[in-house]
Amino acid sequence: MTKIRTIDASLVSDTVKALLIEANRRLPSDVERCIRASAALEANPVGKEVLTLLCQNLEAATAHCLPICQDTGMAVVFAELGSEVHIEGADLSTAIQAGVARAYTEGKLRCSIVRDPLYTRENTGDNTPAVIHLRAIPGDKLRLRCLPKGFGSENMSRLKMMTPSASEADVVDFVVDCVRSAGAQPCPPLFVGVGIGGDFETAPLLAKEALLREVGQPHPDERYRLLEEKLMASLNALDIGPQGFGGSTTVFAVKVNHAPTHIAGLPVAVNICCHVMRHAEAVI
Repeated sequence: MTKIRTIDASLVSDTVKALLIEANRRLPSDVERCIRASAALEANPVGKEVLTLLCQNLEAATAHCLPICQDTGMAVVFAELGSEVHIEGADLSTAIQAGVARAYTEGKLRCSIVRDPLYTRENTGDNTPAVIHLRAIPGDKLRLRCLPKGFGSENMSRLKMMTPSASEADVVDFVVDCVRSAGAQPCPPLFVGVGIGGDFETAPLLAKEALLREVGQPHPDERYRLLEEKLMASLNALDIGPQGFGGSTTVFAVKVNHAPTHIAGLPVAVNICCHVMRHAEAVI
């Protein structure tokens, strides 16, 4: 007989609150290492100075317990709920939303979410609702990955429904055009997530979740690993550079996710993130 593990909703809320505050104040170690390494390698004097300033900003945020960026993001939460877990006291979604509200109000993070997207544009006051992606998994654990996504870069993201006749070169051209068109607007250098496959809704989700993969971790499929390398080289050849001032560091990393798709289509999505690639995770 399977034993069900009970997790109190208050623990979920506390965890989400802590993750979002931490993510907004400190970058993951792999992301920070990537930025610092790029600062040492950038040859363009202005680009190098910009990267140095970005490193100083990271240090100041940590020292003063302040957000790295004034845009503290729309909270995106990837939740993986074990089949042997019961959330007690509230449903999982309610518990997560409560943690988001506490993170942004008690943590004094900027609240950026408006209730009605088109007409009133009234701020909700606590940065809810968050975007929650729930996945059922085996086991007795709850994994929470929190991504506070800024919209300067989110606004530059794109989706294209290609046909099956599209080639790898067509995919590369689309991604390159997306970053070229964005220019300095998303605050480069960038982390670029690319989702290939699925359907109209799946490809962008693949692209966003790709951003969470550790920097420097190669794609397990050699074909997609080589595609990531090709995209990285093509994007850095654009000479957009740090904050648009030119240089060889337009992107820090390109990460591709893929999924099965219909015989009649080839969806490709690009989710752009600025240098503030904030995320934090915990397993309960």
